[in-house]
Amino acid sequence: MATFELYRRSTIGQCLTDTLDDLVQNGTLSPDHAIKILIQFDKSVTEALETKVKSKVSIKGHLHTYRFCDNVWTFILQDALFKSEDKQENVGRVKIVACDSKLLGQ
Repeated sequence: MATFELYRRSTIGQCLTDTLDDLVQNGTLSPDHAIKILIQFDKSVTEALETKVKSKVSIKGHLHTYRFCDNVWTFILQDALFKSEDKQENVGRVKIVACDSKLLGQ
């Protein structure tokens, strides 16, 4: 299964990367094992989002910036409103990165 490395920039992905870096620097973990763990993290997050997440969210806001490069869309919204079935949340500024999942099969 091919995956994107997008989720490594999430809070949990960054914490995992920092922890793995510390373990490699301490000599507790080899760099090869750290890379294998990150690859497994990418696969696990992708699979969880595909199979376990069932909720839908609508987003409205003022589009500040957008770009499309290498089949990746990046949107920066200001004063965004996230609405789900049971609640809504206002966010001052949000960055959304979207990739075509069909590219994973290539």
